[in-house]
Amino acid sequence: MIGICLNNPAFEQDIRELLMAYYPGETFVHDERTEVSFCVKGQQEESRFVLQLLEGEQLERLCFEGETALVPDNRSESKSAIKRLLYQALCERNKGRKLPWGTLTGIRPTKIAMSRLEQGQSEEEIAAFMREQYLSSEEKIRLSIEIAKREKELLSVLDYETGYSLYVGIPFCPTTCLYCSFPSYPIGKWAKKTEQYLAALFKEMEFTAERMKGRKLDTIYMGGGTPTSLSPEDLDAIFTKLEELFDVSQAIEFTVEAGRPDSITREKLEVLRSHHISRISINPQTMKQETLDLIGRRHTVEQVKDCFYMAREMGFDNINMDLIVGLPEEDLEDVRATMEQIRLLNPDSVTVHSLAIKRAARLNLFREKYEGQIHGSQEMIDLTAEYAREMGLEPYYLYRQKNMAGNFENVGYAKAGKACLYNILIMEELQTIVACGAGTTTKVVFPKENRRERCENVKEVEQYIGRIDEMLQRKEKLLVKPS
Repeated sequence: MIGICLNNPAFEQDIRELLMAYYPGETFVHDERTEVSFCVKGQQEESRFVLQLLEGEQLERLCFEGETALVPDNRSESKSAIKRLLYQALCERNKGRKLPWGTLTGIRPTKIAMSRLEQGQSEEEIAAFMREQYLSSEEKIRLSIEIAKREKELLSVLDYETGYSLYVGIPFCPTTCLYCSFPSYPIGKWAKKTEQYLAALFKEMEFTAERMKGRKLDTIYMGGGTPTSLSPEDLDAIFTKLEELFDVSQAIEFTVEAGRPDSITREKLEVLRSHHISRISINPQTMKQETLDLIGRRHTVEQVKDCFYMAREMGFDNINMDLIVGLPEEDLEDVRATMEQIRLLNPDSVTVHSLAIKRAARLNLFREKYEGQIHGSQEMIDLTAEYAREMGLEPYYLYRQKNMAGNFENVGYAKAGKACLYNILIMEELQTIVACGAGTTTKVVFPKENRRERCENVKEVEQYIGRIDEMLQRKEKLLVKPS
């Protein structure tokens, strides 16, 4: 627990986020024995930034008074100056330990490189900016620029004004994993009542289709939850409804998160094939059986392989696999063993996640039990990147999360022609993504105005069903039919 008290709340979130990067999972409390104070140069003879950090009962003066080069009337520059000073102090306090991303705490670091590429800046100019402004490592700067260039090329086929993407949320899973914070509910409790959810979902899909008439549907993504926790009949009903309401024939890609191997059957995959689903995910997270048991994945390593080979045999030629680095009780050799088995399977894309301990996850509730067992490291991240490139997979999108182990990142790697455009779009927020289902978020982009607006659906399945008309009213003002 860290006590913090600000005499100026303007930069509170930025200070907290940087502290969380060094102390992931810590809670912050208001405590008047602590002080974070700063004043802007020109308002007094000297700008100063003083931070006193409270841990337990020990009060420590962390940053001493000194020049911070705060800029009057320029919040962005002042924020960067404060974060650089705080970062340097935290680095010294932690025996010289630097963060790979430096002072960057946002979840979309590639946006910086992307926006500057679009402004016509050179790679050298972008690198110099990120180095000086955010103190980022050379490795992360190179990765950001490489991915931004690839994203720019991949997205060049889209028209952000006339196109849009569709997300369909299925909030059911076989069981809830230890680390999961997504809205998901055990399918066992809903198996005989899914028609109620589908009725509400179809009503929202009908509303959405009417509102989006005249615009081109570029990508479709069905996630959750685990969509394949539904029965083959329910899956077929959803895809049939989609085809009735939307012109899916022009969609560049259609992804379905098969996700959990214990939810996949030949019959369900046949339904996906019959509806021309172009991309699926089969997600082991790890290929260490003991870890699968620990995190609540009720399937075996062999089931992962069997499902993968079955999907290949049935003709699926764009299969993604999700992995998590930093799971409890896993070390570098465990990660290496997982990557060796993934290499033999030879998927078309691999998404590597660094463990993020979310407040809503059971892993957070049992934090003390697993505190010393989570060992995410730069070595692990580097190892997965090395294997990915050896497999012919190149990084194509990247994002970060709060409370991520080691303050690292999630990276998607793909073979040529197998990258998921939807993944890039959801991160870069360049195109409108209309979402249907419990716990989903619609994001509408107004490119000419450089403006984005969002609308969220309730998470609870029963509330979503009972309040579906309210969900449609929320969207009514946001989704304006083209004239």
